[in-house]
Amino acid sequence: MAPADPARHEVLALWQSAFETGYQRRLARALATRAARAAPGRPVAQAIFCIDVRSEVFRRHLEAALPGVQTIGFAGFFGFPVAHQPAGGGEVASRCPVLLVPPVASTEPLPAHEADAAIAAQAEASAWQAFQNSAASCFSFVETVGLAFGAALGRARRAAGPACARVAPALASAPLETRAGLAAGALRNMGLTRNFARLVLVCGHGSQSANNPHASSLDCGACGGHAGDVNARLAVATLNDPAVRGALARQGLVIPADTHFLAGLHNTTTDDVVLFDLKSVPGTHLVDLVNLRLTLARAGAAARRERAPGLGLGGLPEDQIDGAVRARAADIAQVRPEWGLANNAAFIAAPRCRTAGLKLDGRVFLHDYDSAADADSAVLRLILSAPVVVASWINLQYYASRVDPERSGAGNKALHNVVGGLGVLEGNGGDLKVGLPLQSIHDGEKFVHEPRRLAVYIEAPPAKIRAVLAAEPAVRQLFDHGWLHLWAIDGDRCLKYDPEAWRVM
Repeated sequence: MAPADPARHEVLALWQSAFETGYQRRLARALATRAARAAPGRPVAQAIFCIDVRSEVFRRHLEAALPGVQTIGFAGFFGFPVAHQPAGGGEVASRCPVLLVPPVASTEPLPAHEADAAIAAQAEASAWQAFQNSAASCFSFVETVGLAFGAALGRARRAAGPACARVAPALASAPLETRAGLAAGALRNMGLTRNFARLVLVCGHGSQSANNPHASSLDCGACGGHAGDVNARLAVATLNDPAVRGALARQGLVIPADTHFLAGLHNTTTDDVVLFDLKSVPGTHLVDLVNLRLTLARAGAAARRERAPGLGLGGLPEDQIDGAVRARAADIAQVRPEWGLANNAAFIAAPRCRTAGLKLDGRVFLHDYDSAADADSAVLRLILSAPVVVASWINLQYYASRVDPERSGAGNKALHNVVGGLGVLEGNGGDLKVGLPLQSIHDGEKFVHEPRRLAVYIEAPPAKIRAVLAAEPAVRQLFDHGWLHLWAIDGDRCLKYDPEAWRVM
């Protein structure tokens, strides 16, 4: 490799800064011109989504399809960090951001008559996965076995959606005080402490793809690289529990008797939403449920049409788009089932009225935040030290894979061999690859991810933000050293953070 040229490096750094600043200023102007709106009456429904950039597209179409709905953005583990064990004694996995150690455990109950079969199926699946990851299962094995391997590939093609718990998971032996504490923390941190709708959807997300060693990178980062169904269903079961509601009421957090929480999962590959545990919905809420399901279907169809051109399906007739998008999810030869978080560029923590109606093109993490209700800055501190940090990891993974794909990317997905469940090789030799496959950022003709360091916009007084950064030096250093950019939304203006002062840009 040729020695670095300091002058050339300085010029490239200036171009990179200008490239990022142009996007940031456009977004800052759009945010600053959004007038604050008075709080509406009781919403016709509420839907809580992960802050994931893919949720932005769906939320926007849901709001257009159902006027009066309120959508809320919050980290997709929904304040329920658990160590979850699936049915049949599967491996326990953390369903929370890697920054957290799960304080409670959850299990997936299983009817007694299914236990033996489930355990056997789990053992078979584990053995098959171990074999697939062994040296014997590389190209030479497939070439030798030939058509006999087709049955396994066929099973992969019949995948019906993100892997979900078959029955509602349950917190394992957690006392009422713990469950009420989790519920109170979740509601307060997402800003949902009053004006509850009759039906509140808690909607996790998960991706669907076949034959994909990098599938977890398309699932929910806030759930530890798993789908968000377990966390959504645990949150809903806890928030619907009369004993928990009684404990919350004693803390001054009153959920109306006619409010029912409902769990769902947004399939980010197909933009379909699955609703869980519908038998628990009261008969008094069936009309609300039907309206919500119809609206989710309309929002999904609109989201698929928006995403279709980016998937190379823009030229299809309208009536073929739904089937074509869904077909990608089960195609074992599809190296780009969806674009995941490609082109992510910004993180906004603000009331939804600040961003509602803005077409953000699936590039922005959206976290609800009301500074006026956060007198002690506890929520702001949590946002800056947890979801912002996780979003920065995601952003920098895409950034590094884009600017230096040879050393920081995973190469050609079509040539990957999984090694021991730890990583992939490109072909049959070499070092383990890091970062994202080329197909995650390139469509075969051009790059689809624009390398920008994450721009974080916080609607709060600049002095309040700076005080939190002073208390969180590790987070402040991310901004001081240029790994992230920071803006304060202050009324009708946006100010850019500098270690010395806030600047009008």
